[in-house]
Amino acid sequence: MATVVKRLVSYSWQCPRRIAPRYTPTSAIPWQRPFSSTIRPFKDDKSDLREEWKELIEDLQEMDPETFKNAIESGGGMEIDKDDMDLEELSEFDIEPPEPKQKIGFWGDGEEELGADEDYYGDDISALGHGELEQHRELREYARLAAWELPLLSKLAKPFEPPSKATPLRFRYTTYLGENHPAAKKVVVEFCASDMPNLTPQQKDKLIKLAGVRYNPSTDIVKMSCEMFETQAQNKRYLADTINNLLAEARDEKDTFADVPFDFRHHKPKVRHEFPKEWFLTPARKQYLETKRQQQLEKDAALETKGKLIHGAKIIEEALVNQLAAMPVPELVEVAPTRGRGKQRLR
Repeated sequence: MATVVKRLVSYSWQCPRRIAPRYTPTSAIPWQRPFSSTIRPFKDDKSDLREEWKELIEDLQEMDPETFKNAIESGGGMEIDKDDMDLEELSEFDIEPPEPKQKIGFWGDGEEELGADEDYYGDDISALGHGELEQHRELREYARLAAWELPLLSKLAKPFEPPSKATPLRFRYTTYLGENHPAAKKVVVEFCASDMPNLTPQQKDKLIKLAGVRYNPSTDIVKMSCEMFETQAQNKRYLADTINNLLAEARDEKDTFADVPFDFRHHKPKVRHEFPKEWFLTPARKQYLETKRQQQLEKDAALETKGKLIHGAKIIEEALVNQLAAMPVPELVEVAPTRGRGKQRLR
């Protein structure tokens, strides 16, 4: 018993399989399956299409201008000049397809879409040139500030006043202009142990012993720094509290640290070698050297006049020239052509 598929195939063979095509096929098709979905290649006949375009052009030319104007006002489109309505070729109806929209990607997600690049007509410079111009503008701006704003700062100038005994502490800060640097929070304080008020010699010695390696015996200065906190004010406050605690402990008479010796092993003084006084040139020695130099110059001038003065540079040049002239000239030797051993082996 035949299956349903075989029956459909037998019926399809009985039905006409070829329909009269609208276009002439470009290649001969000897055979095609009954239920094939492949499109046959036909030759594009533009005769009917041209007639349709001509009818469309005639309709556009016969259109009422008022109707066309009302359509533009209602639709918000662009008005077309009447002189440009004479369209005869099909290429004049070609419309450029819109440019494909580029994907922003992962790294540009959330950024503003700048759109397509503007047309370049040769009337601009490159990005590198714009950068140079921007740098030049910045320099000119600072030049204007130096010319017009800096002289006004002289009104705010104050005369220098040396620190008094009431202000023995000297704080130092580091500022990095235009950036947030981790070292900007560091604060350094220096003070002289002898300048601290209300300290007896015994209390001063105790303060030096408590300072430890932060004391410099050559300059009698104690130097401390702090960068534990986030701001300069906090670090300065910590240093001030530390100095107050040191002074309070130094003034405490319970333990004077008299039995503790000074330990200055951390300080290694730099040895400065001075020029020996015996090696300085005396006026008599300078006069003797000048006289000897003049005598040597007069002797060289006399030898040069007689032609007996020896010039080291000329002697070296003559020796090099003679050495090159004495060298033998290399001769070119003809080399016999080598035979192809590989070809002989193939034979």
